[in-house]
Amino acid sequence: MPKTIGSFPDDDIFITVVRGFARARMIREVIRVPDMVSKFGKAVPSLTLFNTILDVLVREDIDIAREFYWKKMMGSGVKGDDYTYGILMKGFCLTNRIGDGFKLLQVMKNHGVKVNVVVYNTLIHALCNNGKVGRARSFMNEMEIFSDVTFNIMILAYCNESNLVQALVMMEKCFRNGFVLDVVALTKTIELLCNAGRISEAVEVLERVEAKGGTHDVVVYNTLLKGFVKAGKVREGCGFLQEMEMRGCLPNTGTYNVLIEGFCESRMFESALDMFHEMKRVGVLWDFVTFETLIHGFCSDGKILDGLKVFELMHEDKRGCGCRIAPYNSILYKDTRLDKVFEFLNYMRNSFPGASNRSFMILQSSEEGDVDVAKQILDKMKECGDVPSAPIYASLIQGYCKKGCMREAVELMNEIIGLGFYPVPLTFNGLIRGFCQQGKAGIAVRLIED
Repeated sequence: MPKTIGSFPDDDIFITVVRGFARARMIREVIRVPDMVSKFGKAVPSLTLFNTILDVLVREDIDIAREFYWKKMMGSGVKGDDYTYGILMKGFCLTNRIGDGFKLLQVMKNHGVKVNVVVYNTLIHALCNNGKVGRARSFMNEMEIFSDVTFNIMILAYCNESNLVQALVMMEKCFRNGFVLDVVALTKTIELLCNAGRISEAVEVLERVEAKGGTHDVVVYNTLLKGFVKAGKVREGCGFLQEMEMRGCLPNTGTYNVLIEGFCESRMFESALDMFHEMKRVGVLWDFVTFETLIHGFCSDGKILDGLKVFELMHEDKRGCGCRIAPYNSILYKDTRLDKVFEFLNYMRNSFPGASNRSFMILQSSEEGDVDVAKQILDKMKECGDVPSAPIYASLIQGYCKKGCMREAVELMNEIIGLGFYPVPLTFNGLIRGFCQQGKAGIAVRLIED
């Protein structure tokens, strides 16, 4: 067979070799590729080849890349272009060496290299990532041209700082320059407006972006729906379901979960169930959040039987439970009858034997007045990743109250609230009785008022 085909390798072949070495993490060999070029009769490697090598080195180590640029590239007499400087700028900014990035920018200007918008955007992005949003805003004044990326970076930065005013100012400037928000900047802006209770403005922003040809997705609509729910306007939020479909954006499981949660918070349980059944009718899958939201909603309102019905549906649905303890705790939340608590804890044993057994031990220790042992078991339970149910906390709080340990009792009550459960009347009764027995009627009265 012939040992040669009689032709010299071109740039494409050398670039392929560079990428092969890069994938194999053979960085030393990547650096030696320009030396290979001279062996095939070419005096100087091309700028394209040098840029390819530089791009590989920047991802590996910016210092190696910079040394290669000065010694190999500049030493060969090859002058870099705007792409070369863009690669180096990316390397400096990825390693948060923003000072070196600005020095490189000055070098570009001194060498008469036209600074393109990508280089400016790279620096702006680095400044914003390092919390220097004001400096990034000032730096924009030096730019001769902008792109949509420029404005989206700045809008996101202001949103991450919860600076709604500046985010909206930047959005208006974006529109005036003929650009539109991308889907991420749009989502964050709508979220910030909704958090501030400015729902109508959020809807207006969405409509303006759509009118200007901007893109949106289901996450944008779900964010807007969360705003409606937070403002107590879940009915108005429902109106967006059909609107989403008309605009080519199909609701997903998250969309329905937001609305179900809103209806439960507004105690409109029939509407929550309608949403639940509509999901099945239109082919949107239920998930764990769907079931847990309904179960928690029903049980928090004392509708234990309705919560149990949904609980049974969850177990019939293979995707529903996911072996998580939260639905069990929701069922136990308002049913403080000890016989029912014991019955359900026994039912839990199949799925959560550890949590069930420790719950029994806490109840027994609290009943016997051994609250220190009960608290140790509770701490162990939390260390194992299990979330104790409301009756377990209630029994321990009552145990502390009987012993006059009111500070510990209040700490546990605050812990319940932190888990999203409002203390049951039995818990409050124990606390009020305990404070009254200690002659602290004022604190007891404040608890009643709260």
